Formats: sequence, structure tokens, C-alpha cells
Amino acid sequence: MNSTSILVPVAALALWTLAVLALIPYQRFSAAAQGLVTDEDFKYGESARVPPHVSIPNRHIMNLLEIPLLFYVACLTLVVIQKVDPLFVSLAWAYFAFRVGHSFVHLTYNRVMHRVFFYAISNLIVTIIWIRIMLALGT
Repeated sequence: MNSTSILVPVAALALWTLAVLALIPYQRFSAAAQGLVTDEDFKYGESARVPPHVSIPNRHIMNLLEIPLLFYVACLTLVVIQKVDPLFVSLAWAYFAFRVGHSFVHLTYNRVMHRVFFYAISNLIVTIIWIRIMLALGT
């Protein structure tokens, strides 16, 4: 198997993160145009006046930059140690899918129990990837 095949879900998650990043200025400028916020509301982060629908994309981008860092490092590690196999690639795509699911819930109807489901499964997947890496390093 081509070891770089695992970089496709990595690139997909990076592009997804950039797409979500674009929501932040969109929501902020829309809220400003409606008179809901001013530039002062963002001077030191986000003030208490910022409506939740404007704050959520900013909070969500943090989600996409925290635990996914472990995913990015894991996939690059697999390329370096040349241990990419079909299961790792499938796990990488599953991780991507659950992160997108988490994003969808968080950025739309935001039901916490649904969001937690996607978040927990994605964290379980990245844990499995790392356990498999550790096992591969031991051989």
C-alpha cells in the first residue's frame, strides 16, 4: 500500500478546518451588519455581548485544532515509519467522518448528546490509531 494514501484524509480534515475557519468572519461581519456586535466586542477575544451563534464557529475551530493535532501527528508518523496499511487508512477516514459529524452538530442544531457521541467516537478512533502505532513500533 502506498504510504501517502493516509495523507488524503489528513488533507481532507485540513481543508474542512479551513472551511470552518471561514465561518468565523462570516458570522462576525453578519452580526456587525445587523447591529448585534461592534468591533469592540472582539478587542480582547469575545465579549459577553457576542451572541452564541456568532461565538460557536470560533469555539469550534478550537475543537478542530486540539485533539486533531494527535491525528495529524499519528498519520505523519505512519508515513515516516512506513507502517500505513488499509486499516490505518480506514481509521483515518472514519476519524475524518466523525469530526465532520461533530462539526455538523455543533455548527447547526448543537444538541450536546449528539455532539458528544461524535466527539467521543472520534477520540476513540484516534486512540486506536495511536495504540496500533505503538504496537507497530514494538515490532
